[in-house]
Amino acid sequence: MTHAWPAEWLVPDWPAPAGVRAVFTTRSGGVSAAPYDAFNLGLHVGDATDAVARNRQVLRQSIGHAPVFMNQVHGTALLQLAGAEPDEGEDEGEDEGEAMAPVADAAWTQVAGQVCTVMVADCLPVLLCSADGSWVAAAHAGWRGLAGSRGFGILEASLSAFKAFNAFEPMDSAGAAPEFIAWLGPCIGPQAFEVGPEVRAAFLSNLPDDNLAGPALDWHHAALEACFVPQAQGKYLAHLPQLARLRLAALGVHRVYGNDGSTPWCTVANPLSFFSYRRDGVSGRMAACIWRD
Repeated sequence: MTHAWPAEWLVPDWPAPAGVRAVFTTRSGGVSAAPYDAFNLGLHVGDATDAVARNRQVLRQSIGHAPVFMNQVHGTALLQLAGAEPDEGEDEGEDEGEAMAPVADAAWTQVAGQVCTVMVADCLPVLLCSADGSWVAAAHAGWRGLAGSRGFGILEASLSAFKAFNAFEPMDSAGAAPEFIAWLGPCIGPQAFEVGPEVRAAFLSNLPDDNLAGPALDWHHAALEACFVPQAQGKYLAHLPQLARLRLAALGVHRVYGNDGSTPWCTVANPLSFFSYRRDGVSGRMAACIWRD
């Protein structure tokens, strides 16, 4: 299937298997007025409902399938997308915003045509797929969801869903564990993400102990500390993409592409391309989508 969308949208540069498609929207290509100009997809941010509906229709037409939006709450709940693709208009929810959408911060599917979608405006979008292309997922990784509780956050939950769903199926002919590929989209960068000590503590006190031990655990702890650069008044500059990479590495996911924390990936530093809640206070929302054709 041929997909047509604005040239300013980001297509992940990653070795996704055949049939796996993904895209990240930017501010370009929509009809919303300032401060939501122009391609805002969030119904909960104060934008005109008809403008958001038109933007969502453009997204649907561009990718050829209906994106499934969620009510994201910075948690670790997942939504499995199974069955038929939503009917025309079913994904819009113009009257209620996201309030009536399923409460979840990640979606996964093994069904072709189901579009896993997360909305962001500073939080980190993480797209995942199995190396054989049979499974895809999109996760909304703000610091709360990424840290989770006792080392179990939204990324751990996402990969656990795959393992649970395939518990009674052979991993492969050799009985090896599945391999995953990840792409990190734009988010607030390490030069802009000032946080308090509670954010640092949420990661340093929530180590993935089940997956690491001995020197590996010591290295992981030191790497986590390096993600927080001390600032004045007890604050820190946090490196959200690197925190996600460390969590993925602890889960055995080493093929990670996209956001490396450099300025071009920072939502705050690129106002012409990206919405940013931290920068603007009132802002639109972008979407990261992944699906199987």
